[in-house]
Amino acid sequence: MSENLFAPEGGWRVRIIDLSGGAEDNIVEEVDGFPDLIHANAFARAYVRDSIERCRSAGLSPKEVLQAWFAYGEDAEVLEAGENGWRSANELDDFAAHRASAMERDWRALDPRRAEEDDDAD
Repeated sequence: MSENLFAPEGGWRVRIIDLSGGAEDNIVEEVDGFPDLIHANAFARAYVRDSIERCRSAGLSPKEVLQAWFAYGEDAEVLEAGENGWRSANELDDFAAHRASAMERDWRALDPRRAEEDDDAD
């Protein structure tokens, strides 16, 4: 059975959450139009990996990286996915302990808005 069979109208959405509290309701934005849940989950995961790497400074322990992320970073959640949605809490310790590769943090390549921009350019 296809993951997108049960996609909400307009596709899956990923909510970006500002952990620093700088945004209203801590919501920075919602990215919609993901054609399937796998794509939405991969985007959310890469977005959080990138956010953690932006909070990493030389010499920080994994615990300090997480402290910086909780103070200044951004989390992501797949809306309406229930238990099938990716959750940052499941991987935070690993992300903090191991530096991400460029590919692991490239959420832009997974962003459905990029496809819309490419269509507009055509």
